[in-house]
Amino acid sequence: MNHHISNIWNSPKTSAAGLLIAVVSIASVLSQQGITLGAAGNGTIVTLVSGLASALLGLLARDPKSQPSSSDSTAKLGAWALIALLMPMPFMTGCSGTSVAQNIVNWTPTLQSAVATVDSTASLLAPADAPIFNAATVGFDAASSLLVAQSKAYLANPTASVLAQLQIAAVTFQQQVNASLMSAARITNPSSQAHVLNAINAVSTVVSAILALVTSISTKAAVAQMASQSTIKLAMVRPYLNESSAAAMVASHYGEPVEWAQAQQRQVELSAAQAGF
Repeated sequence: MNHHISNIWNSPKTSAAGLLIAVVSIASVLSQQGITLGAAGNGTIVTLVSGLASALLGLLARDPKSQPSSSDSTAKLGAWALIALLMPMPFMTGCSGTSVAQNIVNWTPTLQSAVATVDSTASLLAPADAPIFNAATVGFDAASSLLVAQSKAYLANPTASVLAQLQIAAVTFQQQVNASLMSAARITNPSSQAHVLNAINAVSTVVSAILALVTSISTKAAVAQMASQSTIKLAMVRPYLNESSAAAMVASHYGEPVEWAQAQQRQVELSAAQAGF
């Protein structure tokens, strides 16, 4: 007993992190069982406590006075990963179709900006590579406009029929992006390929986030139907994805630590693969 107490005294930061992880774990279980312990503002006491615990864990992880070793860094990342898996993810949350639709609409300015970057990227490429890139991304503007329109339509009228149109738009654009990533393999010029992958990856990140949101409010049958329409699977394009830039975009969009966004990205990819995308 004395040994355990001395460990707590000698390693207060590690002990505090462990306690906070335990709090979030318990809160997650309570939430899954529908136990709220009462209301707190627009949420519940359970979600409030869980959020505070995760925020405090973030402060511990960013303590400027500590000089973490490689093992400490690994533990820190593992803690963030655990928290991200236990806590609802920003682009997987929403008790109603309306709240998810608003989340999707919030992504649309970033999507439009990413597509605009794609439109201007051809001028940066070697002459022989520009036609390949243009052919691979020719449908991005139309697909982006349709997805934005369907997102706003669902926000205004969250019905099953409008959701079905949003599902089609999301999967269609996802497949176009995946196809363009496959085409990027034909570009061998290092400079051109770097520009191409950076531009397409930005679009891919947003479309993946939107697709995750759409599937979160879709029935299992609808998700299975969407997955069946995805002939170019995630595993096929993963070699061309830039996980670091994707996590940075997600972190910036939601105002969260990059470590958290990285864990969320992995979980979304895992869920997508398991669903058949």
